[in-house]
Amino acid sequence: MRRPVAGEVRVHYSQIYVQSDLDGTAPGLGQAFAGQSGGLCGAAVPGALWLVTGLHTGSVGFTVEVHDEAPPPTPDWEDVVEVSFRPVSEDTSLVQWGGEAAWDLELPVTDYRVRYSARGMDKGRDLDTRTAKEPQADSYLLQFWPAPPRPDQVIRQTSRNAFYRHDYARGLPAPPTPEQRAEAERLARQAKEQAAEDRRLHYERWQWGGRLPSEALRGARQSNVLGLLPFDSDLVHTLGAANPEVQHTVALLAARRACEAAGLTDLPWVAGALAALEAGRPLPPPFDDPAGPWETLRSDPRVPDTSVLEAVPPEHPPYQPPPPGPDDPYAVVETFPRTPRALHRISQPHYALPAVLAAAGPAPLVAALDAVWHALNTCGEHYPEFLDEIWAVCAGAAPETPKWQRESRPTGRAPKQAGAQDEATPGSGG
Repeated sequence: MRRPVAGEVRVHYSQIYVQSDLDGTAPGLGQAFAGQSGGLCGAAVPGALWLVTGLHTGSVGFTVEVHDEAPPPTPDWEDVVEVSFRPVSEDTSLVQWGGEAAWDLELPVTDYRVRYSARGMDKGRDLDTRTAKEPQADSYLLQFWPAPPRPDQVIRQTSRNAFYRHDYARGLPAPPTPEQRAEAERLARQAKEQAAEDRRLHYERWQWGGRLPSEALRGARQSNVLGLLPFDSDLVHTLGAANPEVQHTVALLAARRACEAAGLTDLPWVAGALAALEAGRPLPPPFDDPAGPWETLRSDPRVPDTSVLEAVPPEHPPYQPPPPGPDDPYAVVETFPRTPRALHRISQPHYALPAVLAAAGPAPLVAALDAVWHALNTCGEHYPEFLDEIWAVCAGAAPETPKWQRESRPTGRAPKQAGAQDEATPGSGG
């Protein structure tokens, strides 16, 4: 036999506990004693014991013993009850109210019989609050030993307080069976998972312009689709639903318009790549090497130094999360309005070449989304006219050169507009 606790412990509200799930929530009074015949040691919730004392506030005598077998009862304890208990972890402790103090009981995870014995409960109840100068009024002995589970039992009843507590416990409804408890936990877990999924879908619906993406669009997340959505979410959904022929046509048109906007179509190595796209052939050099287009772009003196004010999507209302439900009281997703900033001028050739590479991709939808994204940025502030052309192709109209492309324009750097900062050149990845 060993004694992990011996001396005095402090109680509040006539309570002290044994807990083995220290990360869990302690059971309520009704839960702890539900379906029991005794009201001094509540063991209805697995892994926890609710211990009642006569004294309301102050220190009581308290001893915990751990035995290898059932200890013999002694007649000097006035009120005695027994319950069955099994820890839910290796960390079982005697815990004061509010977690003020705890004593490790070092109980292995196995089935135990627990005897809770009390002396002086009525005296402690009458005293109510004990100060440091007053003598001890009531004391308790808590004993554990290995034993198979069986119903709780009142061994001895002497005090008025114990009678009242037993009567209260016998009036409580029976606790849920293990099967009922498991089903309740399953339903609670399912409700929590569903609440999380509903939150995810609510945000995703907002992110995709008010409707959920198709499976084809979900499969295209490796593209720049999330960057394209703020500019025209309806176009994204339309491309996702289009047949591969339309997607292929859109990709080719986007690549050509990007090169036209950047002033690259007169360069033989760019014209050859566009011709290969139209003919369905692999891209010729320098596009057959990942570094080739960028090295040629840097080294070819004929590349025009064209730039345009960067494309800015229209303003959208910030995300408004749904009111939190009972299963997700702390679920909040925050988005913030776009902060106004000075716009940059971007180097159009550096955005045009990725449109060509994207259009050559093997997946028509990804090729269309990426080519449109890069061409949109190449067109910069003129992107609405470019998107009108893409819409026309999706509607079945033949593409034609837009007016702003047909007008003559200088091949050098465009003059800087008011509010524009220095030119921004994206990396070789587009």
